[in-house]
Amino acid sequence: MDELLTKLRQTWHSTIPVSEFMQIVPLDYCEGEFRVTAPIVPNINLHQTMFAGSIYALMTLTGWGAVWLNQQLVGVVGDIVLADAHIRYLAPVTCDPMVKVQWPDLDLSPLQRGRRVKVKLKVQLYCQDSLCAVFEGLYVSTPRV
Repeated sequence: MDELLTKLRQTWHSTIPVSEFMQIVPLDYCEGEFRVTAPIVPNINLHQTMFAGSIYALMTLTGWGAVWLNQQLVGVVGDIVLADAHIRYLAPVTCDPMVKVQWPDLDLSPLQRGRRVKVKLKVQLYCQDSLCAVFEGLYVSTPRV
């Protein structure tokens, strides 16, 4: 799993430059739960809390990363895009956040048959034990031809 997490981080940093500036790090993937973090310092705003745009980007990439990881684990390839999303900011982020997403019971094999797959994910951002943001995203993965 460590190799996959390293590959994911490299993919983010080489294809989405802001992820490297934000210092986004995939932490672990265990029993369907994917966890990601980023330090608050490069993502801080004038109120000394995490910038809303950084929160949105971090949560978007966490969901995207969950789809990517699960494709890798089952040996399918697809181009992943965020098709629709909604975020609720519940409280200021005043420390390094912990972002979590639970992978649903979902069959990714249609990608092998040339069909796209839709994945709805609920991503949660915590600052210590406080839930600070909830992101709901619809990701679509299309087969590569």
